[in-house]
Amino acid sequence: MEHRILKKMLDFLDEDLPFDDISSKLIPEHTICKARIEARENFKVFGLYYSKVLLDYLGIRAELNKRDGDWVVKGDILVHITGDARKILSVERTVLNVISHLSGITTQVAFFVMKAKAINPEVKIACTRKTTPGLRYFEKMAFEAGGGDTHRFSLSDQVMLKDNHLRILGGIESALKAATRASSFAHKIEMEVETFEDAMKAAEMGASIVMLDNMNPEEVSKVVAAYKSRGYYGSVILEASGGIDFDNVEEYAKTGVNVISAGILTKTVRSCDVSLEVEL
Repeated sequence: MEHRILKKMLDFLDEDLPFDDISSKLIPEHTICKARIEARENFKVFGLYYSKVLLDYLGIRAELNKRDGDWVVKGDILVHITGDARKILSVERTVLNVISHLSGITTQVAFFVMKAKAINPEVKIACTRKTTPGLRYFEKMAFEAGGGDTHRFSLSDQVMLKDNHLRILGGIESALKAATRASSFAHKIEMEVETFEDAMKAAEMGASIVMLDNMNPEEVSKVVAAYKSRGYYGSVILEASGGIDFDNVEEYAKTGVNVISAGILTKTVRSCDVSLEVEL
């Protein structure tokens, strides 16, 4: 896995350094310096390991002062760096962008999870595939570091029948039959539904997971109650998704749904403030 992480990090660096760093060439060759990466606000940090993989490859010594998933406060030193000054300045923005963006995801997921679990300690907060192209693995791992669940990493992980699949395949019954015939026993089958009736039908037909799409908390509560009375609850996972954010997550947590997935946690991210300071 480390070689794949390194490849990604080198791709990020290549975007910023396709040929040469004109500015850093002003520094005399073989100038060795020390630097530090520090937090400029309070947050839950992530991306330090990925940055170290890149720095190590470039021959820059990186000593992590914090671990991915740690809460940090303004002024905390995250990484101590020693190495060639030209290389440090050339890689600076790539490393800071990775740490600041991923820490932003980890931090807001952590607060989202806190809000939901304060109401329902058993509920899981899950990621979606609404991730930045090229960054999915990193963003999903940042999500997990915030206390969330990664859900699917890709279309290959499980069968998930959404509204457009159902339209083309002719509805829940025919879609589930087709999925059962075509998929491996190792793959769960998740069905997206928008009505109470379809939620019942999906469970009756043998779906492993039923996603309640764009249902309000009252509608979700009704489905949960029906699953409990009909014996589905616990054997069929209920997931609520669609329009769930910081303002209403507590209402969804109260319903007793098993999983809450929220695309907002990866679609709308405020990067955390980190800096690299050379120590003379």
